[in-house]
Amino acid sequence: MMAALFVFLPFGARPVSAQCQDDLVALRGPWGATQFQVEIADTAQERAKGLMHRAQLPRGAGMLFVFKRPAQLAFWMRNTLIELDLLFVDATGRVSHIHHRAQPLDETLISSNGKALAVLEINGGLAALYGLDVGSELRHASFDQDLAAWPCAE
Repeated sequence: MMAALFVFLPFGARPVSAQCQDDLVALRGPWGATQFQVEIADTAQERAKGLMHRAQLPRGAGMLFVFKRPAQLAFWMRNTLIELDLLFVDATGRVSHIHHRAQPLDETLISSNGKALAVLEINGGLAALYGLDVGSELRHASFDQDLAAWPCAE
């Protein structure tokens, strides 16, 4: 007798690939699994620019900000024209804090509420729609694979 494995994918989500790719982040949790096509911002200049001045972001896209070491982080929405969800991620790849629906052009600082190694920015409202929550695991090659909660080789 064969068993069937079903993975819940939120509406509009793509199936999660088995290996890490530089331009994809995969997320999983009790809610299911999904992935986003991402641009990587891992230099000071790329992180400073972020998603500023863009009129739109495709639903399955995002930007992954990667830092050299975990730190208390703060972001703002200066010159950012689209509403965003910010998922703060610790060194193991676990989501440690989510700031939902950051408002365009708002210069109020958005804190990581603890040390984070990375931040995933996606369209505002998608984290709630998909059920992404604190503790969800993010897989990407930027994380130390020996520490990763969801390593690329798995």
